[in-house]
Amino acid sequence: MTPGTQEALALKAATSTIPVVMLFPGDPVGAGLVSSLTRPGGNFTGTSLMMPDFGGKRLELLRQLVPKLRRLTLLWNPKNASTAADVRAIDASAKSLGLVVHSIGVDSADRLGEALARVANIRPDGVLVLQDALTFARRRDIAEFALDKKIVCVFPFRAYAESGGLLSYGPDPREIAVRAASYVDRILRGAKPADLPIEQSTKFELVINLKTAKAVGLTIPPSLLARADQVIE
Repeated sequence: MTPGTQEALALKAATSTIPVVMLFPGDPVGAGLVSSLTRPGGNFTGTSLMMPDFGGKRLELLRQLVPKLRRLTLLWNPKNASTAADVRAIDASAKSLGLVVHSIGVDSADRLGEALARVANIRPDGVLVLQDALTFARRRDIAEFALDKKIVCVFPFRAYAESGGLLSYGPDPREIAVRAASYVDRILRGAKPADLPIEQSTKFELVINLKTAKAVGLTIPPSLLARADQVIE
């Protein structure tokens, strides 16, 4: 089992015979891990976060938090093949709304400080943080930066909000892990990865960190609070 795109690509380079079950790759087809979602065709199968429309949904949530949103910054890892589709979708949606988009790439932990300094210099109205092993590992640092600079950030998963991020919207990673485990069971019982379709998430959750909102001086719209699956106070 492997968590993300980069790890899966490393395994693909290492073996073409050992079954590999993926948990959180964004775009396994675009990254060259499988032939298609319905018939993977090799030794890889599992679940996927390939949902480019989520970028647009997170952007809409950001606009509800910042109605006068004009300058948008994307923080993402350009080395992650799966996030490229997200960036394209968000960029197209943002430009159709007349927003100015700044894309800031960070491809290693030691460059995060430099990337965040660029965000601070731009002083955007809002930031969308895209999912990647790097941003996930440094989610607390990103959340603390946003709090210190009073920048409104929207994140991809519950764990980001639980680590101090303002708001997150995305699939439930616990559900994904359970479903991935069922793949392992089927493979151990004789199923071939090539014949097991890649599954996409069906359960999504909105998490709002009210403590962070108060700290940055932001009032969460009541309609948004009513939709939240969890409110952290």
